[in-house]
Amino acid sequence: MSLLRSRLTQGAAAAAVLALTVGLSACGAAGEEQTEGPTRQFTADNGTVEIPQNPKRVVATGYAVPSLIEADAPLVGVSSWERGEPMMSDEDLTTYKELPQVAGETAAETNYDAIAEQNPDLIVIGVPKPIFAEIDAERLESIAPVVAVGPDVPSAWREVSRKQADAAGALERFDEVKSEYDAKAEKLKNKYADALSGLKLAHVGGYGEVENGNFQREFDGSWGTNIAGDIGAKYYGEVEEKGKGSRAVSEYPSLEELPSAMREADAITYTVNADGSVPQSVEYVMDSNLWKNLPAVKKDMTFPIKYTEAATYGQAQQTLDALDETFAPLLNK
Repeated sequence: MSLLRSRLTQGAAAAAVLALTVGLSACGAAGEEQTEGPTRQFTADNGTVEIPQNPKRVVATGYAVPSLIEADAPLVGVSSWERGEPMMSDEDLTTYKELPQVAGETAAETNYDAIAEQNPDLIVIGVPKPIFAEIDAERLESIAPVVAVGPDVPSAWREVSRKQADAAGALERFDEVKSEYDAKAEKLKNKYADALSGLKLAHVGGYGEVENGNFQREFDGSWGTNIAGDIGAKYYGEVEEKGKGSRAVSEYPSLEELPSAMREADAITYTVNADGSVPQSVEYVMDSNLWKNLPAVKKDMTFPIKYTEAATYGQAQQTLDALDETFAPLLNK
């Protein structure tokens, strides 16, 4: 499972390349005009790229969408980012919906002509390297300089979002929001220092596959755990056979392995939707007698966590609020 989930299929880029050669020539001319003026060298996943020193018209896709909206970057087009809508502020959501949509949720849904129509002077692609390979990079580069900056593991949103904001010339607002997050996280870390000290945590994630009879166990640095780690939560253990991307910090045991996986946990957290409802993949685990017989469950030491897919400092502040709410009973134990 990649950071963009199984919805992204092999060969998606080929399906997206539909434009005529004439269109490519026109895009190239627009790109050349837009990159005139002061430039700088920027190191990205796709190498060292010459970009405008002060971009004026930026297109963002993937993880770059929420981070650049939040940073007040000069956006002229974005891709769809439905998973992040519940975590956007009212102001950011309005901005997101008003911007021209130039791509869907997958690489195959990249609309190169729509991107060219926005006459961007910079394109920021916020996807992991394997997904960037599915995009027609040469065609995008004929439109404007392309900066690819995507996460390799879930917790990398911190570094990734800063690089995206830097490329788009929007660090001022980015740093303001980061400072707000750091202050809130530090406050909660102090608040729960005694309650979380020495507590062995485990986490049931939202991406298990019911049809395959497995569940997702997330360790430190994964979607459901990385922000909790900023306030002092420690998730014991590690992936037995580490893979690439998210599989370096989460694994997918069969449900029968639940007792051996989480028997040692003093407390268990689990992913819930933004409205507090339990995803089917997590409900599958919680309906099992194996879950009900876990020591942490018997002691009523289970805690739901909302907004586990936060990928910006603004969104992550909502996750901190959710953690404060769910961990509050620990202060009385």
